[in-house]
Amino acid sequence: MVIARSLAQALRDAGHEADIVVTPQNRFGRQASAYVATWLTDVGQSAGHRIDQVISLRYPSYAVRHPRHVCWLNHTMREYYDLWERFSSGLSPLNQFKEGLRRRALHATDRYLLTRNVSRLFVQSHTIQARLRMWPELKSTVLYPPAPQRRYRCEGYGDYIFMVSRLTPLKRADLLIRALAAPEGRNVRAVIGGEGEERARLTALAGELGVSDRVTLTGSLSEAQLLDHLARCRAVCFPPFDEDYGFVTAEAFASGKAVITCQDSGGPAELVESGVNGLVSEATPQALARALASLMEDGSRAERMGAAALASAAHSSWPQAVSVLTAIN
Repeated sequence: MVIARSLAQALRDAGHEADIVVTPQNRFGRQASAYVATWLTDVGQSAGHRIDQVISLRYPSYAVRHPRHVCWLNHTMREYYDLWERFSSGLSPLNQFKEGLRRRALHATDRYLLTRNVSRLFVQSHTIQARLRMWPELKSTVLYPPAPQRRYRCEGYGDYIFMVSRLTPLKRADLLIRALAAPEGRNVRAVIGGEGEERARLTALAGELGVSDRVTLTGSLSEAQLLDHLARCRAVCFPPFDEDYGFVTAEAFASGKAVITCQDSGGPAELVESGVNGLVSEATPQALARALASLMEDGSRAERMGAAALASAAHSSWPQAVSVLTAIN
């Protein structure tokens, strides 16, 4: 919802009337009903006024029908695309067969909708674009989202690395904790913000590795707390696996902070120019620890990279994104 709210606000700031319509949730076993319900959703009028354009963001919202429909794709149902092997490996043979049939049906549906149901397709990163290369007829343009409209600031380069994310396996907060336990990371302190299914396991892992005194899991953060950490940390670590895009990188840049990510992190690795506005390391605790330590041990380097990160943030703006998304014929 972060991007939906940010986009709606940017459209209003540009003089448009904009509302958010939440399409039916697409749960496992109910994909067909969710797509059909979205297909039948009336987006022709709102409060008696004709709707001039629809901008959809993810599955199954691109099933809505409108003659002026732009899709700015965040992601399809990843379990049936790039995460299929990971997802299907835990299923019984019978369920693998059932989900395989659903996967083929969903691929056919997405292919039709993204080639024939939308007027133009934008994707939020090259990582997302690459997932759809199996359909040569599907033409898309990469348009990176700017950071959400918040009061970002930089108050210096403190003595800790900051990570914020939903705490799920794909975000790999455990990789950061393991990096702190590596010999190269022995002098690194980290603050991890966010809630999720992994929080208890991460707390236990920090204890097992003997780094509980150097890592703080804050739980959920208010916007003010988030901006305060971004303003005061030394740098931001964001090491997810094959992330679609990730606002974390954009928000760190807008706060004048370098980002440390991994070679297989997807969207963040597209935005970080290693050695300039951040560092891109191998996805191992030792390699990540070396990258973290290099900025913790050299404050001036972190500050130089932070300045470059802030300059990178200036290349993308919501007025520019709105202009592109509303400029179709």
